[in-house]
Amino acid sequence: MYVHHARPIILMRVKKFVLKNMVLWFALVAAAVTCFFVPFDKEYIGYFDFGTLGCLFCTLLVVCAFRNIKIFEFLAGSIVKHIGNIRYAILALVMITYAASMVLANDMALVTFLPLGYFVLKSCNQQKHMAFTFVMQNVAANLGGMLTPFGNPQNLYLYSYYNIPTGEFFEIMSVPFAVAFVLIVATCFFVKKEKLTIAVPAPERPSVWRTAVYGVLFVVSVCTVFRLFPYYWGVLAVFVSVLILDPKAVLKVDYLLLLTFCAFFVFSGNMARIPVIQSLLSAVVGKSPLLVGTLSCQIISNVPSSVLLSHFTTDYRNLLVAVNIGGLGTPIASLASLITLNSYRNFGDGKVGKYVGLFSLVNFSYLIVLVAVQLMLTYL
Repeated sequence: MYVHHARPIILMRVKKFVLKNMVLWFALVAAAVTCFFVPFDKEYIGYFDFGTLGCLFCTLLVVCAFRNIKIFEFLAGSIVKHIGNIRYAILALVMITYAASMVLANDMALVTFLPLGYFVLKSCNQQKHMAFTFVMQNVAANLGGMLTPFGNPQNLYLYSYYNIPTGEFFEIMSVPFAVAFVLIVATCFFVKKEKLTIAVPAPERPSVWRTAVYGVLFVVSVCTVFRLFPYYWGVLAVFVSVLILDPKAVLKVDYLLLLTFCAFFVFSGNMARIPVIQSLLSAVVGKSPLLVGTLSCQIISNVPSSVLLSHFTTDYRNLLVAVNIGGLGTPIASLASLITLNSYRNFGDGKVGKYVGLFSLVNFSYLIVLVAVQLMLTYL
């Protein structure tokens, strides 16, 4: 009897795990398929960008430590609690996600603040705005994170792969970032002003000394990203410190994201060594890294697109913009979008079709505008 009831629960958990990590499964399958065309040899070790993996690990580890002391809930709750109407409450939630993605990376910002959005709307009986809020938080996470090298995983990779000067990186992303900011704020103003009382409990104040120590470790992570010292020293310092202060944080790191990167390194490395693929991509990407990169994101997501296409173009300026704004569009264009869709399934009213429709309208509208702006900057 116990086994009979346990089996459906196990199957449900397996299904949930598979759906939640669709990008990982795609990466593993894609890497495995390419291995049939390129047998294992000593060149495989050269596929892996250990600097990118180390910097990403540092950032994820410090963010997990911060989340364990609930500092993000404290900051967000303190801000949202003082908002008087639903328009500004939604705008605050979206802007918090937008700003947080520059530091936490887009997927971590969503994991942190989507539940807050649900709780705030539910506490003031405004669940009718759930789909809109989640869509805008998703857009904000994808577009806010593009400003910094560590804001999106693909940024960290391209920043390291092309050895992009820090000042130039910010210069490249400043215009699309500014346009995205205007679009997001303008869209949020379509929500009517309705007075509300948000019954958010006073958030517990996080430990001051832990906040300070983790702040220092985050600075070390940032210095590692900006190549101020060898990445392995930064990884060692952050790992040992967090292991001593909060071992649970080490267990909460998104190791599946790191594994996803490893799989994509193998996939892209092998693709670059297949003569037919190499010739085709070299010819196509060379004509327009912006358009090809954006289209590629819609099909295989932005992280694998950045890893794959980087082997076929030196125009990192347009490729960098492409794999950031290309995270908009289809739900599979970015890992962050899949996270949001899964969260809406858990928190929403069950009208997933309505959510996908609104998601598509907002995402493709933004994508068209941002691509047009970048084309004008490129050719004018």
